[in-house]
Amino acid sequence: MGTTLIIECTSCGNLFLAADNQKTRTCPYCGTRVTVRKAKKVASAKNAFEASQLLRNIKNKKGFSE
Repeated sequence: MGTTLIIECTSCGNLFLAADNQKTRTCPYCGTRVTVRKAKKVASAKNAFEASQLLRNIKNKKGFSE
């Protein structure tokens, strides 16, 4: 398994996970198709599990509700 990225949606600004080798990913919040290599990368992790924990921590610090 490769690196998992936390990226920001180019349309709504929400954060979500994407594999480093993915070309595009659909935002789970607004449905916009995001080009992964052009998206703002907030963080990266060695695997999806670590990335999801990191994303949860980032959202908690920013005051997002789960």
